[in-house]
Amino acid sequence: MEILGATLRICVDDLEASVPFYERLAGGSALRFERGGVSVAAVGCFLLMSGPAAELDILRKVAATIAVKDVEEARQVLSDSGARILAGPVATPAGRNLIAMHPDGSVYEYVDRGA
Repeated sequence: MEILGATLRICVDDLEASVPFYERLAGGSALRFERGGVSVAAVGCFLLMSGPAAELDILRKVAATIAVKDVEEARQVLSDSGARILAGPVATPAGRNLIAMHPDGSVYEYVDRGA
């Protein structure tokens, strides 16, 4: 499994107020989308999320988002290595993803750009 990078997940109270800071910090424009009632802005290596407290409580359990070349390959390697797949793979606006719990209890999202 080839890991291409990681994204820091940040829950914010006010997405509109937060985005300009991260755009300037990362030197680029935010890619925005909605998912399950949560507003999301992807800016460089930052994934900003804002929405209902119940939804954010779930999202805070995921330590980071890890970009991989192929989510299906990641699923196989994770499963073979003792991780438990909690959700996915499923299609998202930015590609495919899955959520996995590592043997140590850490939870990560794995994403690819889709095939």
